[in-house]
Amino acid sequence: MNRIFGTGKKTPKPTLNDAISATDNRVDAVEVKIKKLEAELAKYKDQMKKVRDGPAKNAIKSKAMRVLKQKKTYEAQRDQLQQQSFNMEQASMTTENLRNVATTIDAMQLANKELQKHYKKIDINKIESIQDDMEDLLEQANDIQETLGRTYGVPDDIDEEELEAELDALGDELNFEEEEEPSYLQETSDLLGELEGETPMKNAA
Repeated sequence: MNRIFGTGKKTPKPTLNDAISATDNRVDAVEVKIKKLEAELAKYKDQMKKVRDGPAKNAIKSKAMRVLKQKKTYEAQRDQLQQQSFNMEQASMTTENLRNVATTIDAMQLANKELQKHYKKIDINKIESIQDDMEDLLEQANDIQETLGRTYGVPDDIDEEELEAELDALGDELNFEEEEEPSYLQETSDLLGELEGETPMKNAA
């Protein structure tokens, strides 16, 4: 009944990959036939070597020629099918590359739309204003730091040369204190001097 009235379902059209697969299967089938003919040819060649020249050998030779023609025909068919399969594979690769290019273009267009939408929300004048405000705030912060770091109780009319002279004098005093011998060391030195002075008198006695 389905053959008469149909099922209402459309048979899907074969794809390029389906055609490539079918062609490769045909190539494999032809290869099987060629191998079979090659085996038959080998058998006839062996028979021809064992038979003397004459009607029998000619009959075998005739069969071998017929098989050889069939082999050549199948080889030509195989080569043609392989070329067809190669061409379809090239077409499939080209189609796939075009799909990838189309996908890339679609992605780029979508990205451009997104960028344009976001750029419309950005006001360059507003950004410059924010930068100016930030610069002013940083200057104010520096002024505050300088104000907080101000010193108190130091006269404003101090002479720099007087400060340098006082600093040099302070350095001399520090050097003098470092060179001056402590009192306990002076007492020890005096005691040693007295002992050294008394030693000759005891020897003389």
